[in-house]
Amino acid sequence: MAPIVKNILHAGQKYIPITDGSKAHFHFQTWKLGKERTLVDDSKKIGKKEPMVLVIGHKFKLEVWETIVKMMAVGEVSSFIVQKELVYSYPFVSKTLRELGQEQKVKHSCTMTLHTEGIGYPDLDDLISNPCELEFIIELLQVEKSDEYEKELWQLNIEQRLKLVPELKEKGNKLYAEKQYSKAEDCYGQALAILEQLMIRERKKDEEWITLNNLKLPILLNYAQCKLLKDDYYAVLEHCNTVLEHDKDNVKALYRRGRAHVGAWNPEEAEKDFLRVKELCPTLAAGINKELDNIRSLKKEKAEKDRDALRKIFDKERDET
Repeated sequence: MAPIVKNILHAGQKYIPITDGSKAHFHFQTWKLGKERTLVDDSKKIGKKEPMVLVIGHKFKLEVWETIVKMMAVGEVSSFIVQKELVYSYPFVSKTLRELGQEQKVKHSCTMTLHTEGIGYPDLDDLISNPCELEFIIELLQVEKSDEYEKELWQLNIEQRLKLVPELKEKGNKLYAEKQYSKAEDCYGQALAILEQLMIRERKKDEEWITLNNLKLPILLNYAQCKLLKDDYYAVLEHCNTVLEHDKDNVKALYRRGRAHVGAWNPEEAEKDFLRVKELCPTLAAGINKELDNIRSLKKEKAEKDRDALRKIFDKERDET
């Protein structure tokens, strides 16, 4: 018997070859064949209940699905009976698809655990122990060519990732100007993730690493500003500290760290940062003086609250005695 036997259930549109990099969207049913024909999975009922999306040529764990999809036309529904040698990995793929969108609990896994406890689904554990032919009923819904969709980060090569960084920064700046701060933060975060992944590949302080770091620091400052607007003070402190490690007199980093110190109530540290900004950039003196006055006012207010709290404690103790 052939490794894959196809039977067309519903003809689709005109067949067009599906090339590497294309993205195929399809619904599937998986049937276990044997003494009885048993439904294992239905993409409309498991996980997110959404179509499967497969990027052709990117070595998906169940390689036979790429072969199957390439044999189909958009709109076609076909049955494929596949020999067991080609579907050994299906139980693990199925487990992943079933759990999409669910909160995952971290579970220790190793070869011994697999033999003793299985993967958590009795029907899939049985497929692992007793491999057999599987039938896939596939409905090919859509095929997008590689130039027709926005690629995910893992699909891009190094040159494409580097090209994306300034685009994300510019997009973030535009969104920030429009006061769409959360979306701007997402853009800056994506750009930083790209740069940090690339920096891991380089030796720290080498020329390539320094070039990437110089791209990273201004984006990190923008990212910190978005965090500051969300009152995420400790994140701002962390990011500004990173910038100041490499540029100790960066005025923006000092000012934003000062604001974060106020929010986290480190008034002495905030005063140091603001005074340093004033020293480095005298033209900002008026604004910095307002920040320093605010700290003094907050200190006075806190001292009064502390005194009131102590007075209440003493009054309560006196009344009790």
